[in-house]
Amino acid sequence: MQESSSNPRWVLPSHATSDGLNRSPIHARRVADGHFDEMQSDPLRGVGAAHWHAFFEQVASLGVDGLDRQHRTMQRQVQDNGVTYNVYADRDGPKRPWALDLFPLLIDGQDWAELSAGIAQRARVLEALMRDAYGAQQLLRQALVPGALVLGHPGFVRELHGYAPAGETHLHVAAFDVCRDAHGRWAVISQRTQAPSGLGYLLENRAIISRQFPQAFAQLQVHALEGTYRRWLQSLRTASPAGDRAHVALLTPGPYNETYFEHAYLARHLGITLVEGHDLTVRGQQLFLRTLRGLEQIHVLIKRLDDAYLDPLELMPDSTLGIPGLLQVVRAGQLVVSNPPGTAWLESPALLGFLPALCERILHETLRLPSLDTWWCGERAAMEAVLPRLAETVIKPTYPEAAGLNAITATLGRELTAAQRDEWRGRIVREPHRYTLQSYQPLSQMPTWRQREIQPRSMVLRLFALRTGRHEWQVLPGGLVRIASMQGEITSMQRGGSSADVWVLRSAQLMLDVELPRDETVPVPNDTPARTAAAKSRLVTSRSAEDLFWLGRYTERSDNAQRLARLCLHQIHHEDPPVGKAWSWLQMLCERNGLVPVGVPSADSADVVRMESRRRLFERTLLAGLNDHAQLTSVGYNLRAMQRTASGLRERLSPQQWQAITQLVDGFTRWHLMPGQDPDHARATALTALDEAADWLAAIIGAQSDRMTRDDGWQLLTVGRLLERMIFLLDALMLSCELDLLSPEHLSRQLPLLLEVFDCAQSFQAEHADQAQLSDLCQLLVWDGEQPRALHWVGRSLRARLSKLGQVDRQSQDPLAQRVPDFSMASEIHQPSFRDRLHEARQTLWELSDAIASRYFSHAERVGSIGV
Repeated sequence: MQESSSNPRWVLPSHATSDGLNRSPIHARRVADGHFDEMQSDPLRGVGAAHWHAFFEQVASLGVDGLDRQHRTMQRQVQDNGVTYNVYADRDGPKRPWALDLFPLLIDGQDWAELSAGIAQRARVLEALMRDAYGAQQLLRQALVPGALVLGHPGFVRELHGYAPAGETHLHVAAFDVCRDAHGRWAVISQRTQAPSGLGYLLENRAIISRQFPQAFAQLQVHALEGTYRRWLQSLRTASPAGDRAHVALLTPGPYNETYFEHAYLARHLGITLVEGHDLTVRGQQLFLRTLRGLEQIHVLIKRLDDAYLDPLELMPDSTLGIPGLLQVVRAGQLVVSNPPGTAWLESPALLGFLPALCERILHETLRLPSLDTWWCGERAAMEAVLPRLAETVIKPTYPEAAGLNAITATLGRELTAAQRDEWRGRIVREPHRYTLQSYQPLSQMPTWRQREIQPRSMVLRLFALRTGRHEWQVLPGGLVRIASMQGEITSMQRGGSSADVWVLRSAQLMLDVELPRDETVPVPNDTPARTAAAKSRLVTSRSAEDLFWLGRYTERSDNAQRLARLCLHQIHHEDPPVGKAWSWLQMLCERNGLVPVGVPSADSADVVRMESRRRLFERTLLAGLNDHAQLTSVGYNLRAMQRTASGLRERLSPQQWQAITQLVDGFTRWHLMPGQDPDHARATALTALDEAADWLAAIIGAQSDRMTRDDGWQLLTVGRLLERMIFLLDALMLSCELDLLSPEHLSRQLPLLLEVFDCAQSFQAEHADQAQLSDLCQLLVWDGEQPRALHWVGRSLRARLSKLGQVDRQSQDPLAQRVPDFSMASEIHQPSFRDRLHEARQTLWELSDAIASRYFSHAERVGSIGV
């Protein structure tokens, strides 16, 4: 690396590569004064950061253009994978892509040894604090920790005092936010125990960044993450009375939570069930999951929900996210919860100031990893000592309610005016116990890629301690870096910050911290993430089942709607456009499917001028409704409904399928009919959007058919699609019969149009290229058992899927399957009896849809048997 004497930058020199080209030099800005530089030498040890030199030797070969290209590739991969962090969790608003920086943070062996030892020790202290607070409370009696910070904290759950948690373990995971001072020494800023986020995002960060720099990743020998996750999950199972047979679930608030992507990603990665509160029910001091097959016991619950929302019977009564009676299950020791309710008080920043003495008392050890200097103003001496230095501190609420929020927020004293500081002093003096002051520390800065150069940004590192045995903690050899936006010091993702991967180099020894001599060994699975019980079929919750059912229906509706809209726009300006009954049939079909409102003047007229004018009106009306958000039957509405439904099924969909859905919806919803737009241009752009939608839908339907496990959920998805298909085909055939389009005298002229609507032109023409008879068409549309658009094939497939769901043998049929209309027997298609049969079949399908919902989603047919 070369110094630049003319400006505060250093330069990576140009580098000749194997392709014979010189890459332009990469400029890098130096860190701001007072901040530790993660890349440069450590002033305390006087050693150069050799690992950073090795990394940037690889980076230099890319040059500025190469790094820009890598950055665009990374951003595209984040978007393609659907990685989101939804700040405002708006169900109808755009999802914010996860912000990820190009460069990882590198941690060498000596740094990691210090960090991991200190983090594991702190986890042991927190576990002991939990055990005492919900047990003998000796530490409170000895005044080693103020009662106001434990019993007075809203996160302390009095209903659990005296309980014995399953596995005799109060903590299974803890997260610690750490930073460096100006000399490079690590210190803890805060700790999270309720439902710490980041375990899923850091896995995705690793997957993406390691692909950007594969040579550097291999050369630096970065520690893998998977083994620690496996040991943690196995430890949770071991703590459960069910042992290896334990059914593990991850509790999420739902798809509108800001970190829902992480919940779905983590559940899929660990091979566990993703559940919401209303998927679960308590029976006889045990927790059960509502599934299509009845109730399945849950033995381990990894919660991503704040404690207050967990149980409306004993905690927040108006919570709709929790499970009534959950605390009773926890008290009974029938459920391992990671982490159990009642850990929120450990997150109070005021507790940090008491940890050194607590560590000495509990472990008889000096606290290895210090906290930033912290003063709880509830102690008068501490308040009087720190108030004159308010400008040098960060003001934090001791309890979340002090900020009126469900999270700890901070105010920088140095950014306040003198009048504002006086106002804060008065506020603190009036209610001192509500406020905690922490010394302000300029954060260390790491390299980031911004505006075609390397720019330093302030960072905070989140590390995770995972319990991997009854008396064993392991610090995950990686972490999540949060990077401040611009040159600020606020590293919150909600305030525009970004993240970075963390590479712990293999020169670092993994720290296993043991609090007592171990009396057990946790078995570790071989080379795959731990799964639920071997050979156990995948459980489908009632909620997921309904979502899958409607995903199938919305997919088929979207496909039918876009195909019909494309056909109409093509036929209006066809060289031989349909006239008479053929056009009336097409227009009535659009009305029946909601593409145009009923009452649009018929475009069929003997007057050529009037017919042309009405067709223009019909076209304009069709275009105006294609992407109408308020029109429940528009193409755009059905596509968005498909995406909304799929968003609740992220753990079941492959990244490629979710990417296809996202790109389909994003692409189509960009098209709108603009006021005053040229009709020909509007039609051309609409057809382009519809053609692209058709391609994406073909890919999505293919993924649904061939890339999903054929469990009960897939059966219901297919049932939803087949129901919609049969309803569409019945509508088209009923209108054809009403207008007498299938009579022999009209057949030859209307045949191409009919085949396009039924989406079977290619197969029909291949078999009947010379001459088509009415009987041939009837065979194709109604009685063919091999044609996916024939009523007989659809009905037979629907019966097969419903019988599979009903778990009946092949010689029998499920009662729901018996209600599916049967079109296997030939009959005269233009006879009134056939029309009546079509009307009856359509009504039967709507009743069948209600019956499916009653049996599988609301369980109305099972109330007496399983008590749901």
